[in-house]
Amino acid sequence: MAAERDYIGFATLAEQVHRKSVKRGFEFTLMVCGESGLGKSTLINSLFLTDLYQNRTVSQVEERTEKTTKIDKKTLDIEEKGVKLRLTIVDTPGFGDSINCEDSWRVCTQYIDEQFRQYFTDESGLNRRNIQDNRVHCLLYFVPPWGHGLRQMDIDLMRRMHKKVNIVIVIGKADTLTTTEVQRLKTRVLEDIESNGLQIYQFPECDSDEDEEFKQQDRELKASIPFAVVGSNVVLEVAGKKIRGRQYPWGVVDAENPQHSDLIKLRTMLISTHMQDLKDTTRDVHYENFRAQCISQISQHALRERNKLKRESIASSHESSSFNDTDRLLQQKEEEIRRMQDMLAQMQEKLKSTHVNDTVIDV
Repeated sequence: MAAERDYIGFATLAEQVHRKSVKRGFEFTLMVCGESGLGKSTLINSLFLTDLYQNRTVSQVEERTEKTTKIDKKTLDIEEKGVKLRLTIVDTPGFGDSINCEDSWRVCTQYIDEQFRQYFTDESGLNRRNIQDNRVHCLLYFVPPWGHGLRQMDIDLMRRMHKKVNIVIVIGKADTLTTTEVQRLKTRVLEDIESNGLQIYQFPECDSDEDEEFKQQDRELKASIPFAVVGSNVVLEVAGKKIRGRQYPWGVVDAENPQHSDLIKLRTMLISTHMQDLKDTTRDVHYENFRAQCISQISQHALRERNKLKRESIASSHESSSFNDTDRLLQQKEEEIRRMQDMLAQMQEKLKSTHVNDTVIDV
């Protein structure tokens, strides 16, 4: 019998899960943070081969001095080979543009917490079938190429957000640096991250059964952190080949050439290899930390309310006890008064009868 039943059929479970996931589609939320002029919008367009910021206007310098950080949210539906992706880009225009940048991080952290809180509320409700996941799965943080590492503003933001979201550091406009300068800046940024105890997104280790090509790709991605990128919305024709790049008097920069930019590596990491891991880390680590804090706060609040009710109940019982004691005393006094009244009435009756007898004798 065992020999005849050599195939049960559960090997198709992977196909069932795949079909269901493809039918339902996927969601991914990417937050982009960094000061103006680092090519954030151009990079997003280059990553996803689209134009999300057609009507954006560049603010004047006078406007930026008093500009505050705000949230600009755009949603894009992408379909590739029958697989649907609902991509949400959360931009933060105004970050680092004002004279006082101390509170630039506040808007970003509030938005991330709000999405966690909304998901926690929906998850705790009765109808959990169609919960929309707007949690931020990845934060692309742009570092300027003209610095010598992380600035204090960069450290402050990452210190407040590294336990809330997966941070991926990007060096913008890398074509302004030589290859040696790019490598030196990458090394300095990693040193600043370690010395300040910051946590950025850590790539998971490859399984032992992965093929050698995937392992090599993973090693190259890890060696490229932080990613030095060049973005472009312009398609150029060079040597009969169309590329996304930038034309300069001294030559052409190919945004998708690994020797010029880490754009392809960043796209591979975000979309092809680590998108699901970014979502899993958000769910299993960052959201679980937030959820544990919420449950702890709810428990503490319930404990305080319980203790308050207990104190009120004890006070009420004391009042009730004292009230009952007073009632008993009043009843005792009333009984004593009635007894005294009865004794007085009896004495009066005796006096009356004695007075009548004395009168009869006198007669």
